[in-house]
Amino acid sequence: MKLLRTRNILALVCATYLLLLVLSTLFAAQITSFDPKAMAPLQRLQAPSMAHWFGTDSFGRDVFTRTLYGGQVSLVVGVAVTLLALLIGTTIGLVSGYFSALDKILMRIMDGIMSMPGIVLAVALMALFNADIKTVVIAITIPEIPRVARLVRSVVLTIREQEFVQAAIVTGCTVPQILYRHILPNAAGPLAVQATFVCASAILLEAYLSFLGVGLPQETPTWGNIMSGGRLSVQVAFWAILYPGIVLALTILSVNVLGDSIRDLFDPKGKK
Repeated sequence: MKLLRTRNILALVCATYLLLLVLSTLFAAQITSFDPKAMAPLQRLQAPSMAHWFGTDSFGRDVFTRTLYGGQVSLVVGVAVTLLALLIGTTIGLVSGYFSALDKILMRIMDGIMSMPGIVLAVALMALFNADIKTVVIAITIPEIPRVARLVRSVVLTIREQEFVQAAIVTGCTVPQILYRHILPNAAGPLAVQATFVCASAILLEAYLSFLGVGLPQETPTWGNIMSGGRLSVQVAFWAILYPGIVLALTILSVNVLGDSIRDLFDPKGKK
């Protein structure tokens, strides 16, 4: 019971943090009066103060302001990648699990994608195309699709021979009706958990790409770009990389904790 209460409290704290983060990024213009891209050489490398809560970077830009605006990019990427990966991966998993003739073909394609490290595949795609947010979303989505597809496929293989599915076939339901009305709802729990992990992975991978200099342009405020610019002056202005890193770490942690909580909700043993 104590462990369950601790988990519930931790999940509530993480949900509250994510809610505050979303509101802060949405209303960043009302929270801070600084321009995230405006340079102020006379105010460069200032330590955290009441005027600059997270200090300033080597160009005199307010780190707190850039962190807020960087959250907009990270959250958009995380949500967009999650939706696309779920949509495409779920469709592939349903088709692969239900049609045995297509299963080997689709799964071998998914295995081929999974054999390449996600960061390497994303870097290669970013090098081939223009560095904008659409390209970032696509580059991060592709490595996540096989994970969703294999999860849905495993659920379909377990359910398709059950009596309620056979009854739907006998009553004349079409294949799309069987897949989306009778089989897919049974995958809702695992998909909800997987969605949180995909979102956390997408936010982290976008930060990797930006930190390596192959993501969005350096002048665009993202958490990865902020830390990438701060690493050059970390010995004299550690705050330029520390505070954005803490925000990124707390965000990833909160999303993963919520995923664990959702998994516990769909776990019959956990409920008992």
